[in-house]
Amino acid sequence: MSQSFRTRPDGSGQALSEAYDTALLDLDGVVYAGGNAIAYAVESLGTARAGGMHLAYVTNNALRTPDAVAEHLSELGIPTGASDVITSAQAVARLISEQVPGGARVLVVGGDGLRVALRERGLVPVESADDDPVAVVQGYGGPDLPWSRFAEASYAIARGVPWFASNTDLTIPSVRGIAPGNGAAVEVVRIATGAEPQVAGKPLPPMHRETVLRTGAERPLVVGDRLDTDIEGAFNGEVDSLLVLTGVTDGAQLLAAPPQHRPTYVDADLRGLLTGQPEVVEAGDGFRCGGWTATAGGERLALEGEGEALDGLRALCAAAWTAAGEGSCALDGGKALARLGL
Repeated sequence: MSQSFRTRPDGSGQALSEAYDTALLDLDGVVYAGGNAIAYAVESLGTARAGGMHLAYVTNNALRTPDAVAEHLSELGIPTGASDVITSAQAVARLISEQVPGGARVLVVGGDGLRVALRERGLVPVESADDDPVAVVQGYGGPDLPWSRFAEASYAIARGVPWFASNTDLTIPSVRGIAPGNGAAVEVVRIATGAEPQVAGKPLPPMHRETVLRTGAERPLVVGDRLDTDIEGAFNGEVDSLLVLTGVTDGAQLLAAPPQHRPTYVDADLRGLLTGQPEVVEAGDGFRCGGWTATAGGERLALEGEGEALDGLRALCAAAWTAAGEGSCALDGGKALARLGL
């Protein structure tokens, strides 16, 4: 994929699991939500793996270690080794290690995932601003992370210690809904200090570099549920992407996506890995996919026809993205999405 902007989802005559050698899968909102497997995930990933596709799990959540993530996935019925898991904790630990001496102390605001990743890079995690850290690193520490941890980070940063963040996702999906993510916690420290962290996680290059180094992927497909991390990360890395609608992104957000947030493919869930993707073609003044034709005119998007709801969504994407060009589509797609039940 080039950096020129996308105006419609791509089609694929091959199953995506055959067209790409490695799936770089986000976890929260793609494979599981709140720790429970999302519908069709276990079966779909098992079939893709049996067909020869390498599966790697790439998460911005820095709380758990790769071993813990692999154990959890295996318990869900997805056999996984720690080497198949790439976390933003690993990416930020590498970023820090390239800027500080070996054996340096790093103040940790987060969970075990950060501590293990720092030790892997020969760095020493510490807990207090008074432990003479040469860097501060902040990652998701779970819902019970004490407020005092933000204070420790703020004290050290105010003394001039450089600040790093695993990621800046404002939210994280859970079984009860959408909860605050590490980005919300980063905002607390930013407000207190006026500083800006160096960020490693998706959608930024350090995370993509970490993923490629650890997987050796040659034809990777990024699979995610978030436009501003997974899909933008694929755009920045110039690789293709599959958006699944099992997480935080809804139809309206997809239609309004600016170029860096437009996925190569769109599907309901991970079953999309096992199939080809229908082509979206020009049809008069609009775009057709399956039995649906979408047009952009006046102040709204219009949809005619019948068929699979996802085909209608793909056609609407083409109409919206083409109308928006290099911007974000502001046309009203509410009635069209309601026809599709999206």
